[in-house]
Amino acid sequence: MNHRLIADRTTHLTPEELTALRENLLEQRLFRREQLQQLAVAAPSRTDEPRHDDVPSRVEVHVKLVACARMVLADVEAALRRMDEGRYGVCGLCRGPVAAERLAIVPQARYCGRCRQVREAGR
Repeated sequence: MNHRLIADRTTHLTPEELTALRENLLEQRLFRREQLQQLAVAAPSRTDEPRHDDVPSRVEVHVKLVACARMVLADVEAALRRMDEGRYGVCGLCRGPVAAERLAIVPQARYCGRCRQVREAGR
């Protein structure tokens, strides 16, 4: 999709900001895909010869790393879809703008700062 069209729909972000954010998201997607490939190769097995009693904890850490990488990858891909659909930078709850400063730090952010705090407080 044309970046200018996206910029017209998400007026608080300049075309340059959107381009930089897209590049960041694409780099993150590549990194997470490579990370998941490396984790698949390095997966510890419960049947590995234990050097100590650390095999169960290594498996647990590995499972959590994979889950985290998958979650971040899904968030990054969702952000790229929002960009393509012209909904990037719009809060998923209040429909207000997500601050450019927040997107610069967390480009896959779905919510504005206020709505993120409300969601986290409700957990």
